[in-house]
Amino acid sequence: MDENELAKEEYGGILAVGMGSAHPPRLVRLEYTHPEATSTVVFAGKGITFDSGGLSLKPPKAMETMKADMSGAAAVLGALQAIAALGPVVNVVGYLPLAENMPGGGAQRPSDVITIYGGKTVEVLNTDAEGRLVLADALARSGADAPALLVDVATLTGAATVALGNRTSGVMATDESLAAQISESAKRAGEAMWPMPLPEDLRKGLDSSVADIANVSADRAGGMLTAGLFLREFVPDGVRWAHLDIAGPAFNDGGAYGYTPKGGTGAAVRTLVQVALDVADGTLA
Repeated sequence: MDENELAKEEYGGILAVGMGSAHPPRLVRLEYTHPEATSTVVFAGKGITFDSGGLSLKPPKAMETMKADMSGAAAVLGALQAIAALGPVVNVVGYLPLAENMPGGGAQRPSDVITIYGGKTVEVLNTDAEGRLVLADALARSGADAPALLVDVATLTGAATVALGNRTSGVMATDESLAAQISESAKRAGEAMWPMPLPEDLRKGLDSSVADIANVSADRAGGMLTAGLFLREFVPDGVRWAHLDIAGPAFNDGGAYGYTPKGGTGAAVRTLVQVALDVADGTLA
């Protein structure tokens, strides 16, 4: 979908993030189907092709690796390609919300209120918390696919690297058992992921007086978890959901190790493929 279609269908998160760039945003939908499949898995990947922070501008040093802020979308694309080649008995849909977050004259402003696909409103307090805005649109849209499982993947928070370092991803989910199952699937696929909680007491930090929810909390503590709580607001009712924060493992600016190269690593591709295979064989129900 191009910017005109996004506007017509009211994908307010993707449009708001992309407004400051000379390169208009897009939403890409990929689909793999199997004629014998009875269930559908949806993957959504954050695709910020470059993240300057927008008007809430990042420090220059922090921008140097921001070409990798599309790693979640890249992981979904890579996983769909592998799944299509492997042919498991499951339907898989991939969403790639793509935008460049720039501080141009048309950029969204801190204090703007935007409307996400489906109608929920968000007060944007920090334009550098943009990945959750584009993902909100994709998560809300996924309800039309009636997924048995919804998984999003994103280089979402610097807080994830503070908590888990540069080689371990965080997993948050609608319930602790699902977070543990996804982490186990990741382990079998050869990736390090760790279950994290979604503490209900942190949700009040996202309250807004002018919208349904704010995109950041005034309290920086637990930033990775607060981001997960924000995304949870846009998960369709009754859908099992997991959020993978791959901020640490997605880009390696040190030396190569094992099968991990310097630069973009392909983090989460193996895990997403394994999740699809596990759903297909009933291991992950």
